[in-house]
Amino acid sequence: MSGGVDSSVAAAILHGQGYRVRGSHMKLVHLDGVDHGCCGPQAETDAAAVADVVGFEFEVVDMSSVFDRTVLADFYAEHRAGRTPNPCVRCNEHIKFRAFLDRADELGFDLVATGHYARTWTDAQGRWHLGRGLDRSKDQSYVLHMLGQDQLARSLFPVGGQTKAETRAHAERLGLPVARKPDSQEVCFVPGTDHGAFLAEHAPDLVRRGAVVSSDGARLGEHDGTFRYTIGQRRGLGVSTGRREYVVEVDVTANRVVVGPEELLGRRGLVAERVSWIAGVPPSTGPVEVEVRVRYAGDAVPAVVDVSGGDGARVEFRTPQRAIAPGQSVVFSRGDEVLGGGVIREAFR
Repeated sequence: MSGGVDSSVAAAILHGQGYRVRGSHMKLVHLDGVDHGCCGPQAETDAAAVADVVGFEFEVVDMSSVFDRTVLADFYAEHRAGRTPNPCVRCNEHIKFRAFLDRADELGFDLVATGHYARTWTDAQGRWHLGRGLDRSKDQSYVLHMLGQDQLARSLFPVGGQTKAETRAHAERLGLPVARKPDSQEVCFVPGTDHGAFLAEHAPDLVRRGAVVSSDGARLGEHDGTFRYTIGQRRGLGVSTGRREYVVEVDVTANRVVVGPEELLGRRGLVAERVSWIAGVPPSTGPVEVEVRVRYAGDAVPAVVDVSGGDGARVEFRTPQRAIAPGQSVVFSRGDEVLGGGVIREAFR
């Protein structure tokens, strides 16, 4: 229970259905006196208050050490490599559907539940499938693409088949104190919205002055760390050329940021690594026709995925896509069903 309305209503629904529910609030970071949305002291207070109102067990469990070793370590390492990580995906992979499942085993619980807007079902052969949430504007299946059969068999998503408005209305009916609590919009462990300041404080080796250059190599200005930039970024570049400029390359080896016009952002495809499939195996060997998403809020677009080798995949879009950021996730789907996904290693023209 993060302390937000979604996980609160998820717990309340299950309690109402007769499950024995224990609300578990995970303490992931320790920064005294700073509120962190779903990781801060107010979130803990809100989650405990919901458990008290509904009438189920509640605990606070410290998972900060495993969070440090997995999510935060990856966050820093990816920035050191000049990539744009997705810590929400890593948190789901390593914490909510690994460490949290281990916690359920310790306590003797059969299932875990979250407030994600996603849906699951089984087919005639008993295989589990993952689908997009009913409310497309809140769909979170993108950050769950790495789940497998064992995890889905033990996971419940009680709000995945309803809209956010229905979730809030349910919370209002139950008199939950979080019914009108705003959604968290930022990375939970970063105070405020300044990711750059957080990285500069906690990974100071990333702070290195370098050049901002044009696509033809002309020096336009300076940066104080490539970690402050991502592919497709337009604001905060610190240069003025009289036209709109976008980050088209982050070259961590040369410690430079390359900017250029929007037309330079188009890419024909990408190469992914750490690819996994919900079914445990790819749909077939060789090229597969799917839809792909390359960012959380992005549209699914037609593509061909070559899954012939190991845990990697080569993706070719039917039409070029812009601003493909290495380190982000690429998610494969067919219609509403999520098939799997991986981490973008590189994009190609």
